[in-house]
This record gives sequence, structure tokens and C-alpha cells, in this order.
Amino acid sequence: MSGPRSSAAPPLDDDDLLAEILLRLPPQPSSLPRASTVCKFWRSLASDPCFSRRFRAHHRRNPPLLGCLVHDFCQVRFQPTLERPNRVPLSSFPVPIAAGGRFRILGCRHGLVLILHDSQKQLLVWDPVTGDQHSLDIPRGFAEKTWIHAAVCRAPRDFHHFQVVLVGNSDIQSTQAVASVYLSVTGVWDNLVSTPLPPEDSGFPTMVYTGMPAVMVGGSFYWLLYGNSQGILEFDLDKRSLALIPIPVGNARDMSVGNIWVIPAEGSGLGFLFLRGFCAQLWKMKTDCKGVSSWVLGRSIDLNKLLSLNSEMEIGYPSIVGFAEGNNVVLLWMSAGVFMVQFESLQFKKLFESHEWCCFYPLEGVYTAGTDIGGGNDEAKLLHNT
Repeated sequence: MSGPRSSAAPPLDDDDLLAEILLRLPPQPSSLPRASTVCKFWRSLASDPCFSRRFRAHHRRNPPLLGCLVHDFCQVRFQPTLERPNRVPLSSFPVPIAAGGRFRILGCRHGLVLILHDSQKQLLVWDPVTGDQHSLDIPRGFAEKTWIHAAVCRAPRDFHHFQVVLVGNSDIQSTQAVASVYLSVTGVWDNLVSTPLPPEDSGFPTMVYTGMPAVMVGGSFYWLLYGNSQGILEFDLDKRSLALIPIPVGNARDMSVGNIWVIPAEGSGLGFLFLRGFCAQLWKMKTDCKGVSSWVLGRSIDLNKLLSLNSEMEIGYPSIVGFAEGNNVVLLWMSAGVFMVQFESLQFKKLFESHEWCCFYPLEGVYTAGTDIGGGNDEAKLLHNT
């Protein structure tokens, strides 16, 4: 004899249980739109703004590479990289800067884009998916005649808040690097911290290199330095401290735009990528038993063989144009296009055509909009955009 029938709702009719199931769908743009077509109940949950925020927060550590913001010195456009049905429409993320405004994109991280608005002397934190914008005034203490740089990241335990780290030369002494941290939860900048820079040579100071966005490894940000001296500037978020690190390749003549980049080392720790023609050298910072840190060469990879280049590809060495932290992939530009390379697995993929060298900013995030995303007309009707 069977027992009494339970009055509990079927699993897929239970709001809480269904939410937990949908929360674990892959963080691809088509996941929630596809789930929403099952029935009205699933659609109501998949399109709920609160669930959308939970979905984005849940997948913050494994976001897909949606595409790149491409700055060709005349305009900024979004170039999608995913295949259909996950391909995000070209017109999805218009940069919120008025025409004629002077600005520089400083980098993308955790689905946020950081922009320096030169005309207004402000930083803009922009979430392309939600459209949220936060303008920050640049604090005092930074020299106006030298470059400044900055990085943004989500707060460690609060997806709704963010931090911005601003670095540059001191307005009092150009041979000092200074940094300050902005916390969105408080709305204020921390006190300046500083570290000495090499002395000036012929009146030319060492400055932060603007051609490479900051790279986050562990709990620290890293920028390249150029000018009188080359090196790496480290800002430790936990310790709120600045430090200088030498680069592993000592011949300054080997350094040029597009052939050096700070990356995470294979396994863990700080790494450095150096291109010499088609040879990619992967360096790693190691610390000995006495606590002394130094660079060691890990692997050298022949990109000519890895990418299976042939005569159809025009002559020219590859250049490093970006690094996507969430996917741990390097973007390389050649006359044949932009390639995505994962050096640990030695996997690669051609992302898109690009016959001219531009500035590329990988945009990683969870995009949860569009019922017909990836359609032939490259348009999408928004389910939600929160």
C-alpha cells in the first residue's frame, strides 16, 4: 500500500529550488533566454531583476569573454567574440562619452569599464550590462604633467560595490609614485601612499606606461613603468602599499609597445610575457628560502608553430594587445587578425579580423539579456538589464 501523496510542489514548480537550478546554468548570454522559453513560470524567474543580479554574482569568477572594446583613436566600438547563439550584438555597449570628449579607457575587470575623462578630469566607472555609471573626481596629490593610470575591481565580498586604485607621479616630487584607493561603499578616497622612483635623467621622470592596463594577480595590481627607468609598479590592496619590481629582460632596446606584458605565472604568482619575434618567453617570479625574489625563465614557445601560420598570413610579428584575466588568455594581434592564446594549455582561437593595430580591451562579464540573441539580424529584445 502506497503512502499518502505529498502536498509539496513538484521540484521544478518550487521557486527556491528552480532558482538554485537556473543559477547553475552556464554563464553564457543564451542560457537564461533559452530557459525563459520553457514556460511562463520559468520566464518570470529568469527575467526577475533580483535573480539576474544573483546570476551575475554567482558567475563572477568564471565570466565568458563577451568581446573587446576597440579604440581605434577615432571611436570606440564593441567587437563581439562569442559564436552564435551567444554572440552579443555589436550595438550592445555604446561608450557613454559625449562626442568630442577626450578620454582614455584604462581597463576592464569584473564586468566594469574604467574610463579617464581628460576633459573633465574625472574617472568614470561604467557597467556596460546594466548601464550604471559612477563619476569620480581625481583627488589631489597627482602631478598633472605626467600620466596617471587606474584599475577597478568589484569589492571582495560585495558584488554591488567596487574599488578604484589610482596611481601616478607625486605633484610634490616627480621621483615618487603615489596611489590612492576609492571605495564605493564609503564614497571617499583613502590617504595617499608612496614609494620612491629612480631619479630623473635629463628632466624626464619614470612614469606609469599607459599602453598596458593594470593586471590583477592575487590581491595586487601591476603596471609597467617607462621613461628614465623600466620596471613594474605593484600595489598591494590588502597592505595598501606600493613597491617597484624589476623586469626580467634587462636590455631596454628589446622593450617596445606590444612585446611585454605582466601576466599571472603558470601555477600561481607573478609572471611576465616577453615576445621576441615569434618566440614567447614566459617568466615567473620565485622566492628562495631566504626570502629573496628573482625572475626565472619558465618556457619558451614558438608561436609560428603554435598558431600554424602559413603563407596566407601577411608577414609581421605578433603584438600583445590585451589580457583577459577571468579566462587567463592573452590577445595577440597580427595582420591576419586578433588571436586568443591560453599559454598553459597551448590552446588558441582566432577571434576576429583586424587589419589595423588598435587598442583592445577584453570585456568579460555575464550578459543576461536578449530572447533572440545571436540572431541573424544581430539584434536582441531585452529580457532584463539589471
